[in-house]
Amino acid sequence: MDAGEEDLSLILSNLSPQLLNEDYVFISLNNCSLDIVNRLDPIAMFQEKEGTALVITKEKALKDNFNFNTVFKCITLGVHSSLNSVGLINVISQCFSDNGISCNVFSGYFHDHLFIQSDLSKKAIELLSDIKPK
Repeated sequence: MDAGEEDLSLILSNLSPQLLNEDYVFISLNNCSLDIVNRLDPIAMFQEKEGTALVITKEKALKDNFNFNTVFKCITLGVHSSLNSVGLINVISQCFSDNGISCNVFSGYFHDHLFIQSDLSKKAIELLSDIKPK
């Protein structure tokens, strides 16, 4: 299986950011069973000591009366960066920070996924499209 690109210049040249259509929210559940996870069908999940963090669609959260603070859009970076690559998140974080955009990152095996406040997601896509390697 391809381990992905490690050269930061090549990664930045091939970001190919894609804005997903759904609205997402972060929730945390204690004693989270597999049945609940399957029903909620999270796009991302992480086990923390305080509970299981799930990223689910806003629609599912509203349907099940889950509390959430912020609505996010997900931007998937189309480039297959290696889990060993260095600097990508730093470049993106600096760019977003300079423009007042917070970013919650989830790295999968093939791609990095950025959760951005919904109302700032189009601006984030524009900024990502303007990132060039140095």
